[in-house]
Amino acid sequence: MGLTKTEEFTKTQNELATLAKALGHPARIAILQFLIKTRSCVCGDIVEELPLSQSTVSQHLKELKKAGLIKGDIEGPSVCYCIDEKAWNRARKSLGDLFESLQEKMCC
Repeated sequence: MGLTKTEEFTKTQNELATLAKALGHPARIAILQFLIKTRSCVCGDIVEELPLSQSTVSQHLKELKKAGLIKGDIEGPSVCYCIDEKAWNRARKSLGDLFESLQEKMCC
């Protein structure tokens, strides 16, 4: 048996799972809220905002970037992160489509 069998699911299902994983930690939500509020920042600013170490923040940034929700540009010794607006809008649509797929009240 494979480790995850992700190939057995649709591209949309895999993308939603990646997005859900990225949104599945309060530190990542806090990072996204901070980036939305500031419109862009340097990683050091995020570390000052959160009660986490630099290495932990970097891991969370990596997951958010992997999901495509943020992008980063290297500027000297630091990386400037911001919301990837195109990916953000795709994520909003994907999550909206999932929640809207339940059209009528279920009885169970």
